[in-house]
Parts: sequence; C-alpha cells; structure tokens
Amino acid sequence: MQETSGHLEREAGVPLAWRAVEGRGPTVVWLGGFKSDMTGTKAQALADQAVAAGRAFLRFDYSGHGESGGAFTDGTIGSWRADALAMIDTLTTGDLVLVGSSMGGWLACLCALARPERVKGLVLVAPAADFPQALMAPEMTEADRAALARDGVWMRPSEYGDPYPITRRFLEEAANWSLLPGPVGIDLPVRILQGGADPDVPWRHALALAEALMAQDLVFSLVRDGDHRLSRPQDIERLLAFVDELCG
Repeated sequence: MQETSGHLEREAGVPLAWRAVEGRGPTVVWLGGFKSDMTGTKAQALADQAVAAGRAFLRFDYSGHGESGGAFTDGTIGSWRADALAMIDTLTTGDLVLVGSSMGGWLACLCALARPERVKGLVLVAPAADFPQALMAPEMTEADRAALARDGVWMRPSEYGDPYPITRRFLEEAANWSLLPGPVGIDLPVRILQGGADPDVPWRHALALAEALMAQDLVFSLVRDGDHRLSRPQDIERLLAFVDELCG
C-alpha cells in the first residue's frame, strides 16, 4: 500500500494538505513542529514504516505551514489544534497513536485530552509544551518587547533560517492551552524521546511535562548527545521502535 495525498478544506476556504497510508490500526498520526512541515526526515521514516508494515498512517501540514494554505501569522496554538482535530475526525477511524515533535508534542497532548476515547498512545519527540510563555518569552530583550508592543509582531531569530514573525496574538492565545505545571489528565502509554543537548527544548522542560502527565506507563528516554531534531539514523531507529511498541 502506497501513500495517497489530498487537501481538506477548512474555514474560510483554507486547504490543509495531507498524505495517508491505508492499513490496519491503530492509525499513527504525525504532528509536526512549529514552522516545520510533513516532508521532514522523521515524518518520512514513519510513512515508510507504515507502508512496510501495512499500518494506517496520516501526516499533514497545519495552516500556514508547508503545502497548506493560509498565512503563518494568522495561526495560533488553538487554530493548529483545531486543524489537527479536523484531520483526525475527518480522515481517520478507530484507535490512534499520536506522534508529535516539538510543538507537535504539545498538540498531541491537547488532542489526546480532546479525544480520550480514541487516542491509545503518545510518542513525543522533544515535546515543547507551553513553549511561547515558557521558552520564547524569557529570551526576549527589551527591544523585542518594545517592537512587539509597537508593531504587534516580533521577528524572532532562528538557527534554521531567516527570522520569523511571532505575533502578540499568538503569544497571548497560547496561554489558553497551557499544560504546566499540571497535573495533565492523560493516562495512557506515553513514550518521550528527548535530546540532552537540545538548545530549543531543554531536557528538564520535557521532563516537567513527563512529571505532569498522569500516565503510569511512561518511558522518558534521554539521548545525551541528541539535538532538537533527533533525526540521525540512531534517533530515527529509537522513534520507530517506540511507535512499533505502542502499536502492538
């Protein structure tokens, strides 16, 4: 079975791009990171795994990301959560294992809270829960705060390319979806893969989420020399093993 692709029309005619593999359940759903897209190394490895195993799989781009329509600056944590739930509700049936990277780890938790009857497991890679307030805001300089107050937008430097816009609306809206310090009412199998040398999501931040989750079946795997992307062959191997484990 090979991947198929398409678009799901959302509010105001915004098309969300998706790719899917038909197969047996549970359906593995990939939730990517902030300013990322569904063509990355980890998402592709999961798609290849699904094809080889005959397993149902879905990956997609949030609005303003990758192949989807919409402006990035119009997006919020709440709107991207809604995108994810629309994809899950429209394009999948039955049990789910959600695999989320960075911001996608946060959104995976929010989707598990919204669809507890369907989500049977979480695999989180460098989960960035509450990152606008917890990780972004503290790094802002006085000049950054002045620009945000004056213009409604802050051009945040990035190690992965050009600076990108962070709006005041995005920062303020994100507080509606905070999970920390918890407790977080998720009690299902959780596997967390975290780099010890991650400059974007410190391992102690990911550990705080692990401690906040009510899950009893939880494994926190710290890759001491791992970075934020965790896309080396040995990292991908760990990720795929976690997915295989939770899919039974």
